[in-house]
Amino acid sequence: MPARKLRFALLAACLAAAPTVVSAQGVPGAAGNVELLNQITALRSELQALRAEIEELQQAQQQQAESARAQYLDLDGRLVRLEGGAPVAAIGDTATDDADDAPGPVAPAPSQVTAAPATRAEEQADYLAAFDELKRRDYVASARAFEAFLVRHPDGAYAPNALYWLGESYYVTQNYGMAERKFRAVIRQFPDHDKAAGALLKVGLSQYGQGEVEAAAATLADVVARYPGTDVARTARESLRSMRLTGL
Repeated sequence: MPARKLRFALLAACLAAAPTVVSAQGVPGAAGNVELLNQITALRSELQALRAEIEELQQAQQQQAESARAQYLDLDGRLVRLEGGAPVAAIGDTATDDADDAPGPVAPAPSQVTAAPATRAEEQADYLAAFDELKRRDYVASARAFEAFLVRHPDGAYAPNALYWLGESYYVTQNYGMAERKFRAVIRQFPDHDKAAGALLKVGLSQYGQGEVEAAAATLADVVARYPGTDVARTARESLRSMRLTGL
């Protein structure tokens, strides 16, 4: 990829300098002019091809991310339902990573939630209700439901998952600042949970969404170093590669 990046930059520089070369040196004869124009045309064609290739790579990366998240959502919901013996939803009934035009989620007022003791069955029902809102792509409703869940079940078995998906509810509506805070809370409160790796990845992507490119690159590099050989590390590496390409 660095070789493609260098080649892209050299082609752009050659095209920018081409008119100067023609006017400064002059090419004697029509044949020389035709040859130079042919070279410029070829360079432009190759540059356009490289740009198209970069766009295809970025689109493929986005599609892979959406597919992975859809599978992750489906797996999470299925595991929780299997634990409680509830029917399993059909594959394909999942959310996507596309951000809606609606404003970011708003946390509920304290008066809207209660912290009454609850059974494990009630905890699971509350979690699945919030999770279903996320799968329906009602991100405002899912954020409120996950916030309410965490107030009622702060030490529940599904608290790490709920906090992670709360961050996701903010992330997909491009409220990157709030999303970063929730993902950092996952890492701080549940450092050994399996959601911690994904939360660190999303911290980096949230930083990038806020325009903090250097901080995002450092966080994504940390993901690669901490979780080598994992899906989150591969996603972080691809995100870093995309960032380098778009930074031309």
